Parts: sequence; structure tokens; C-alpha cells
Amino acid sequence: MNDLARTLESIPAGDLLARADRADERAVRAVLAKEGRDLKDLAVLLSPAADRLFEEIAAASARLTAQRFGRTVLLYAPVYLSNECVNVCTYCGFRRDIDVRRATLGLAEIEEEIRYLAGQGFRHLLLVTGEHPKNVDLAYLEAAVRLARSLVPSVAIEVEPLDVEGYRRLIEAGIDGVTLYQETYDRDLYVRYHTHGPKKRFDWRLEAPSRAAEAGIRRVGIGALLGLADWRKETIRLAAHARWLLKYHWRTHVSISFPRIREAASHFAPPHPVSDRELARMVAALRLILRDAGLVLSTREGPGMRDGLARIGITQMSAGSRTEPGGYGRPDDAQKQFMVEDTRSPAEVAARLAALGFDPVWKDWEEALHG
Repeated sequence: MNDLARTLESIPAGDLLARADRADERAVRAVLAKEGRDLKDLAVLLSPAADRLFEEIAAASARLTAQRFGRTVLLYAPVYLSNECVNVCTYCGFRRDIDVRRATLGLAEIEEEIRYLAGQGFRHLLLVTGEHPKNVDLAYLEAAVRLARSLVPSVAIEVEPLDVEGYRRLIEAGIDGVTLYQETYDRDLYVRYHTHGPKKRFDWRLEAPSRAAEAGIRRVGIGALLGLADWRKETIRLAAHARWLLKYHWRTHVSISFPRIREAASHFAPPHPVSDRELARMVAALRLILRDAGLVLSTREGPGMRDGLARIGITQMSAGSRTEPGGYGRPDDAQKQFMVEDTRSPAEVAARLAALGFDPVWKDWEEALHG
């Protein structure tokens, strides 16, 4: 077990929440009045008393977000390169043991997808694949990244965990971000959900964002797949993971995503469903603990929920997303990973954010300024 794993395993999430459940509204307001907050304070923000004061917590989160990020919301789009995968993850629409339409895009198809998205205004793209060491190897990813960087200035990846050298090669090819969800921080549940394939390696996956940071990546994104485990315990361990990254890899920007399980070809019913209110509480609480972390929301959520969470603390959003390979140029030729809830066009999302008083940003940095 590595240092990060030992740190997370040592967190008494259950004890923290048991104590928080005894907290009253005065304790919650005391946390809101503090400047620096720790995991004990986070537990209080997840307490029943905090639920009764949600409006105050959400307002504090909104104020802090405006102080640290202004009124900007960065827009990005995912590009699914392949839905081929060798893993069996019980919740996933790409799992190897179900009969779905598979596809891996060639370079010409990738270029078609990226040119379409660039025409929609996107300058930040996230390249997504399943785990397939034969069809989606490192050389394939390098070629896809180089192509993408020739067309847009910012490219991130959401692919299988790599070693430090693998991440270095992709950084040289042009990536500036790595997104990788642990799925669940509950080690026992992780084993139940990941039954076959290399994704069974809990610690290897857990350490991947650290390896990317060691390789020199500019930004990493982490998250838990909401619905697999108790949302409050996941929130505490997710915050602890982010704080660990910020402590040991302080040059790397950390962001957190909030993916809730949606309908997919796996027909998986989440055993720990997360309600709209619980998701909003999670966003606000993490903002108050992690003041400089980016908070990311995808089109898994519907328009009303996305508009509401933008007011609380979300700083990055996908828009106009398709979750199948070739989905922008040839929709429905391959299987979707999950169903999209916000089907608004990128222009409609940007217009709505502007109407809410936000500044939708398509590009937020220049490589020359990164040193």
C-alpha cells in the first residue's frame, strides 16, 4: 500500500460523520465563520444540521467561488475515441462482457470530430477512451493528441492509468490535463464493482494522478462515480485525495468532477443513489474546503441542475456532449457510454450562463504563460 492509500485508509470517515451527526446549527455556523477548514469541518458541513442551513452554505460557497474564480465558467467538450475495453466494471456501458456496437476512431475520423467541435467554439477538449491495450495503445494516444493539438490549444485525456513515462510522452505530444476518477474510494466495494481486467488494481489507479503530476502535467481532475457508495464518505475521501495532491504536487492544478450514474447499456441500478439536494450539498461543501479547486459538471446533469450548481460553485462545464465514438460526425454508429441529460447546444449553454450573469470562457490560458 502506498503513502496516499495509507493516508486515505487512515481517515475515520465513519467516526467523523457520527460526530458530525451530533452537531447543531451553531457548530455549522462556526465552520462557515472560519477561514481555513479541515476534514472535521467538512464532516460538519455534511451533517443533518448543515442540511437545514443549506441556503447559508450555498451562499457562502457562491461568494468564495466569485472571490477565487470571478464569474467565469470554462466550457469544454469530450471526444470519445474508442469504446473498446477489456475490463468488466459492473456499472459501465463499455464493459467487455456486454454486446454493444464497438468502434475505435482512425485519425481522419478524429480530425472530423475535432474540426466540428472547434467550429462550435471549443478550445478545450477531453479525449476519452476505454481500456484496450491492443487497439488503444500509447502510440495511438500520442497520434490522437498531436492531431488534436494541431487544431485546438488545450487537450486533456481520460484514459487508462499510465506510468510516469507514459504521461511524459503524452505531455510531449501536447496534453496539459489528465482526468481519472477513482470511481469509489471504498476499497471493498471497488473489488465488487471491478471484477475482471486491469482496472481491478485499486492502488495503481489511485496513484495515477500523482504520477501524472510527477511527469509535469499542468492540471489533474479526480472524482468519484456517485451512486456506488455512501456519498458523504466519498466526499470526505475525495477531499482528502485533493488535499494530498495539493500538498505534494502544489504546481499542478486540481479539479473535482461530480459524475452521477446515468442510464447505460449495463442497466446498472446504483445501490447508493445521490439526490439533487445531496449533490448540491456536496458541491458547496467541497468548495468551502478546497477554495482553489476547479469544480466540474458534465452533461450527465439536466439543464436546471447545471444552471443551479453554476450559481453555487461550478467553474467548468461540458456542453453539447456526445458519449460515443464518432458521435459528433456520425451519431449512433457506436454505443454511448451513458445517456446525456443536458441536450442543449454549446451556444445555448453559453447564452444561458451569460443570462445568469456568468462569463462563458472557451479558452483560459496561453501555453507561453505557463513557463
